[in-house]
Amino acid sequence: MSEAFDQGVMLMALGMGTVFGFLSLLVCALMLMSRLLAADPDDALAAAEPASPAPTADGIDDPELISAIVAAVHRYRNERT
Repeated sequence: MSEAFDQGVMLMALGMGTVFGFLSLLVCALMLMSRLLAADPDDALAAAEPASPAPTADGIDDPELISAIVAAVHRYRNERT
């Protein structure tokens, strides 16, 4: 029984060591790629377009549209409960 237990522990250590080594290699590769690809982050930020502001309800002047939206939200909430 002791020999089987020793083999089990050896197999477990080998498997866990393999997984740990692979994950360590993967983390190192990701860090290296991140550093290589983000050589100058200021250029990437400058190239990005600013986001447009989110639409608000203040710009809606049509009362029929507002009532349609309110009715749709009311119906959705009643069907979900």
